[in-house]
Amino acid sequence: MLQSMLRGKGLIWGYAGLIILFLLPLILPRFYIYIVSIILLTGLLATSLNLVLGYGGIFQFHHAVFYGVGAYATALMLTRTGLSPWISFIVGPIVSAALGLIMGMICIRLSKLYFAMLQISLGSLVWIIVYRWYSFTGGDDGIHGIPLPEILSSPNGAYYFTLIITLICFLIMYKIVKSPFGSALQGIRDNPVRSEMIGINVKRHQLLALIIAGFFAGVAGFLFVVVDTTVFPDMLFWTLSLEICIMCLLGGWFSFFGPMLGAAIIIVLRTFVSTFTSYWTLVLGILMMFVIFFLPNGVLGYVEEKLHKGLIEPVIKE
Repeated sequence: MLQSMLRGKGLIWGYAGLIILFLLPLILPRFYIYIVSIILLTGLLATSLNLVLGYGGIFQFHHAVFYGVGAYATALMLTRTGLSPWISFIVGPIVSAALGLIMGMICIRLSKLYFAMLQISLGSLVWIIVYRWYSFTGGDDGIHGIPLPEILSSPNGAYYFTLIITLICFLIMYKIVKSPFGSALQGIRDNPVRSEMIGINVKRHQLLALIIAGFFAGVAGFLFVVVDTTVFPDMLFWTLSLEICIMCLLGGWFSFFGPMLGAAIIIVLRTFVSTFTSYWTLVLGILMMFVIFFLPNGVLGYVEEKLHKGLIEPVIKE
């Protein structure tokens, strides 16, 4: 009964949120539509990380490299080839998934901190190639003025495209999390030794999770190209990966929608703070300390815990 009540309330809030999201371009100025678009694609990026971090227990600490590679692959296809833009949008996520496969095959033999350190090293290698290869990637200048199809050239067109693709990706990732594969992944997170003993191929499941996460990070990357029409090397830098991790922790890394909430908080806070000071990283560090000490399960985890107690305690007293 408790679960059905919570599910019913969640559906009501979900439908209300969708209606509001589709009506936003009618009531908000262009700048705020841009911010909401960035929140959507960043939330998708953070959720793709949480697929391996929160649900898989894999210490992927340089997830931004897949985001940046997806964006650069899309931008290069759009600016250097005469192929259809829609093909370019598909190429970006595929290249990111391929990078996830390559890096996964190299790192998967290690675990926990060793996996994280090797992945950070490989990700930094990709970043320096993009940063220094002026003749191909534009180097530290990036790529600007990326041409887009006419339907996506307006802010509203880019927003609705981002919203629809994000919703589709969220639905797919939710199905993955609730599938037998997702259950096996969570079992590996909780106890990899026991999972291996009952016949689950731990490394294969983890590698597949890395490929899936890389693919959806690449989707977020090509959506950034649609929204901003530019790419730059900082998209692959490790500091962005740290921000994405904080989004997962802040929103709740054991909750499916937690990373989206964390992304919304971080993007809004960064936009607000940047108008007053350039010390955003200091604010981010203070926020991280606050989460570690006071919200170890994130904002959604805290809310769910309070709701659960609020609904359970009256039943127990009766």
